[in-house]
Amino acid sequence: MVAQLLLYKIFQLFIIMILGFALVKTKLVKSEDSIILSKLSLYLFMPSVILNAFNVDLTDDVVTGLAYAFLFAFIIHIILLILDIILKKCFKSSNVERASIMYSNAGNLIVPIVTYVLGEEYLIYSSAFIIVQLIFLWTHGVKLFSDEKINLKKIFTNINIVTIIIGFALLFSGVKLPDLLGDTVSTLGSMLAPAGMIIAGMLAASVKFGEMIKRIRLYFVTSARLVIYPVIIMFLFKIASSFVHTPIINTVMLISYFACITPSAATIMQFSQVYGKDSDYATAINVFSTVLCIVTMPLLVMVFNY
Repeated sequence: MVAQLLLYKIFQLFIIMILGFALVKTKLVKSEDSIILSKLSLYLFMPSVILNAFNVDLTDDVVTGLAYAFLFAFIIHIILLILDIILKKCFKSSNVERASIMYSNAGNLIVPIVTYVLGEEYLIYSSAFIIVQLIFLWTHGVKLFSDEKINLKKIFTNINIVTIIIGFALLFSGVKLPDLLGDTVSTLGSMLAPAGMIIAGMLAASVKFGEMIKRIRLYFVTSARLVIYPVIIMFLFKIASSFVHTPIINTVMLISYFACITPSAATIMQFSQVYGKDSDYATAINVFSTVLCIVTMPLLVMVFNY
């Protein structure tokens, strides 16, 4: 049942991506116009998602689930970091390939998937993965594209990190947003996934896929992101689940796995554009993995739940 719901939602998001592609191809907008949507997603939609996730009552189950969500998220990223080191040494992968494999598009996709498949009350657990990924993205991720030193001030003044701090303050103080503001934040947050897919479609329209599909490594990178890494994480989760028998922890584990199996992160496209690191290739990886995840995500979830 979960896999069927997941498949339905992924198809819906894929159609939205096609519409973004069509907007550019019909010359109603240009690919570079997507920068406006990117800024809206970064500075408005994502913070709204985070605030909405923390706008819940603090119960024992929430505390337990959130603690495990952070634990799973950190373990997953440490494992991915180890696999990244192996990948670099054994396959001489470029930094664009390494980043595209390690970082999933959890920020854009996990929110609508968790909301649709499990319910909005479970969003708070997905925020843990997003938080941990943001920390790794703005440290390890940036280092892959730039020689800049890690700037802690830049990390902790990132609007999403600031919003996370505000969210925790609201959660543990017991203060909830007024209904009008809460509904507004919820509505804005629901726009994150559609905006992200429109951006992907608009950028895809400018990529010369005829040339990109000739790059054999594109298939390796996509396979690693969508199949190889998720299978490794699944195997480790299955070992862990043999010691866990609490429903909330099993649900949190499933949410964490949802985040692992999404396509390549849209943020990597943005990094590659900003730092001039083969942005066409990064976009091709993102779009190619987004298309193929229609098949891989439901299948992986079916096996995970078996």
